[in-house]
Amino acid sequence: DRGAKPSQRQQKQLRKQRREAEARGPDAAADLLGALGFDDEYLAQQTALGLPQRDPKPKGPQHAAFLAESEREYRATRTGLPAGAEKFYGDGYEEVEIPPPAALPPPTRDQLKPVATVLPEWARPCFRGTKTLNRLQSAVFECAFGSRKNMLVCAPTGAGKTNVALLTVMELIGRVRDAASSDEPFLEVLARHKAVYVAPLKALAQEVVAKFSDRLSPLGVIVKELTGDVQLSKREADAAHVLVVTPEKWDVVTRKQGGGSGDAMGSLASRCRLLIVDEVHLLAEERGAVLECVVARTTRLVESSQSEIRLVGLSATLPNYEDVGHFLGCPDDGVFFFGPEHRPVPLKQTFCGVTATRPHEKKMKLDELAYDVALSAVDRGHQVMVFVHSRKETLKTARGLRDTAARNGRDGAFAPSLDAGDPLRPFRQQLANCRHRELAEVVEAGFSLHHAGMSRADRGLSERLFAAGAVKVLCCTATLAWGVNLPAHAVVCKGTDIYDPQRGGNVDLSMLDVLQIFGRAGRPQFDDFGEATLLTTSKALPDYLRKLARAAPIESCLVPRLADALNAEVSAGTVSSIRDADRWLDHTFLAVRLRRNPLAYGCSYDQAQEDPRMGRFRDTLLRQAARKLDEARMCRYDRRSGAVAGTEVGRVGSHYYLRHESVREFNDKLRQHATDADILAVVCGAYEFEQLKPRADEVGELDRLR
Repeated sequence: DRGAKPSQRQQKQLRKQRREAEARGPDAAADLLGALGFDDEYLAQQTALGLPQRDPKPKGPQHAAFLAESEREYRATRTGLPAGAEKFYGDGYEEVEIPPPAALPPPTRDQLKPVATVLPEWARPCFRGTKTLNRLQSAVFECAFGSRKNMLVCAPTGAGKTNVALLTVMELIGRVRDAASSDEPFLEVLARHKAVYVAPLKALAQEVVAKFSDRLSPLGVIVKELTGDVQLSKREADAAHVLVVTPEKWDVVTRKQGGGSGDAMGSLASRCRLLIVDEVHLLAEERGAVLECVVARTTRLVESSQSEIRLVGLSATLPNYEDVGHFLGCPDDGVFFFGPEHRPVPLKQTFCGVTATRPHEKKMKLDELAYDVALSAVDRGHQVMVFVHSRKETLKTARGLRDTAARNGRDGAFAPSLDAGDPLRPFRQQLANCRHRELAEVVEAGFSLHHAGMSRADRGLSERLFAAGAVKVLCCTATLAWGVNLPAHAVVCKGTDIYDPQRGGNVDLSMLDVLQIFGRAGRPQFDDFGEATLLTTSKALPDYLRKLARAAPIESCLVPRLADALNAEVSAGTVSSIRDADRWLDHTFLAVRLRRNPLAYGCSYDQAQEDPRMGRFRDTLLRQAARKLDEARMCRYDRRSGAVAGTEVGRVGSHYYLRHESVREFNDKLRQHATDADILAVVCGAYEFEQLKPRADEVGELDRLR
């Protein structure tokens, strides 16, 4: 039937063909009409009437501004290996070796700022033992210490970003010191102008507290940790001058500032004058949504209260660092980018792809390659860190390396030398008291273990053993790469398959994690270069090389968590309508990336062309989130007026950090006369426990309970 309306799929295909034909020129347009069934006579008439004529000068894309940006980011040519790379083929694997980049020439005297000259006398004790700032710190010094501008510093691991954060803290101290009157002690005034350092992991928070406490002790500044492990009393929190927090903890604290509850923790947020966000590139991970909410809430507070809160971001190297700078509200001269050449120790990178496809053969080959790399480094007198992706695998890998050495006639190859005495002697008593018996088992062979399942004391013992050189090989999970500054000459990432509970299967390790692991290679002051090896499959190898040669921009992860984030703002009283919510959303990283790359967030091509500012699409996202909250009884949403009002259920959910899916389950399944078993079943069905897996030794007990 020629009069029938074409289906949606046919319409979409015709639009695609039309766009392709227009891009190719008039001949292609005529070909398209011919393909659609028009005869030669009709085509000749159309040509006479003026099909688009070919321009002597080709024009650029005629689409909305965002398309040029997405072309720049995603559609550039990506071919070949990184510069200087060499490819080899071995028995059952292929290997690509990338030499370390050329080191920067030694800095001139003018490039490095002497501490005695640039810092005031009261601040110099904080940099005791340091004569000059390094190249990076000298480049950002005027912005960090000499101004109050928001700033972002993107640089490789080990380049000295923590000292930049210290300079911004000292700028705040100097500002308060100058403004304080003689009537009131300076430290009491400073306690009302707090600096907050947001660290991604509790382990890293402990390290920052130790470092800042040591550096700032000459000034009498109190540095405290506020995480899920460490709770502060109201007096301790009030007396602290610098708080080191995790993103989730600071999110909880800032949620309470606008609720009118007078909460002691909520009052901390109103006294924050400097917010330092470490590892900002975590915006691309699932937890990045929390960082977005914290920063958006802070920038809205600055606007509404006209208070001055300085934002400082520290990050690894990012391709779209300008977007992150825009999100943090940094001026152009407050964004600093330092490439891999600024790494203190140049990095030699090796990528190995195993060609075996059967799981058992692949595992054996990965074990063999890990053994070869580790033994080669140990034979040259270096220490090695082997990264694996499960807690159980740390012990399996240590035992496997030890047993393989014994089978190959190299028994004790990984054990430290006894020429200078027993290196384990200072640790014998601690090893005897160690709760993690597996650590005591492998330590005699020269191995140590490190993962989040160990107690804090055992993890600390493992770190001290490796730092003292008492063990040669540390088998660990990726938490060590993010959390603890413990470098080694060589690092090995054994395998790239990690289990993702949301997808119900294995996914490839993200490039951010790979770069973070590689960042642990090379010890400043000891090594001329570091060695980093990634062991993966031959199928995943080209993808990692492509990402290394041209990193993809980081994207926002707020959309899946938008309903919970909106509930927090509604409960705090900062959002009362969809229009308010849109103003809040404008401060997020999602808003920045939506304008640059809308297709990544589910916006259609045609909609993006018609609405390049993404106003209608953002409105749709917010209304969907409000409907979800309304269904869970966490807010009341009027669809006609767009008004949003919080409920008691929503306030409880925000206060206790509950997801809206869990609250909806509670609403549906909780009954007035529920038994203990019913309540336990409902609680266990909460979405917060979806990533919790039973251990092997718990299965029998769980079966009995069932």
